[in-house]
Amino acid sequence: MALIHRAAVNPTKLELLTSWLPSRPWYRGGPAEQDQQGKPELTKSGGFRLDDPQGEVGIEFIVVTDASGPRPTAYLVPLTYRGAPLDGAEHALVGIMEHGVLGRRWTYDGCHDPVLVAQLLALIEGRVQAQDQNTSNTPDREVTRSYTGEGVASANSAAFAATATDDQEGTALAVPNGAVLRLHRALQPTQDDPPPLPQGATGHVSGSWHMLDDTPARGLFAVLHTSFGRDQGDRI
Repeated sequence: MALIHRAAVNPTKLELLTSWLPSRPWYRGGPAEQDQQGKPELTKSGGFRLDDPQGEVGIEFIVVTDASGPRPTAYLVPLTYRGAPLDGAEHALVGIMEHGVLGRRWTYDGCHDPVLVAQLLALIEGRVQAQDQNTSNTPDREVTRSYTGEGVASANSAAFAATATDDQEGTALAVPNGAVLRLHRALQPTQDDPPPLPQGATGHVSGSWHMLDDTPARGLFAVLHTSFGRDQGDRI
């Protein structure tokens, strides 16, 4: 199980994301909706962690809420933390932090990190369990998942050089066996638990977060399609 270290990081995760989020096509803010400094106003709103079987990569799915515009928007941001650069992933680097215990940490958009992709598929298939975001060795019971297809994952994360494509709706990951994993980036709260899935979905992950007034919210984080061809799945 991953050990959560209580240590200062510089810059903080929110500081890194404040600079990085506006560069994403799925970011809903814009010059007319940001504050006077032209930056998002971010608050940590929830999330969960997954364990790296090798114990080397930190995996976190963080939910942040941007209050800079007239309508606060919650975003799902999967991040990985590494003790050395990930080869070939310069385009996915969110930033570099100095951790008070672990030292220098390279922080990546986890959709481009094969370790995170492999573990997210394992979560959908029920082979691993989501972990609490802030407490070591504690499952997160708020994260739910389902799967009705045949296995698409492998214990070997090196096999998951998934192609990640960002668009205005989120991120599509083309994973092995022709499957497509769609990550919802701008989260939509729903009253249904479990939330309704799109037609043709064979698996999902949903979770909870808190709105700015501390009201709890739930929604879809990720949806897996294995019954469609890749071109169709990318348009989900």
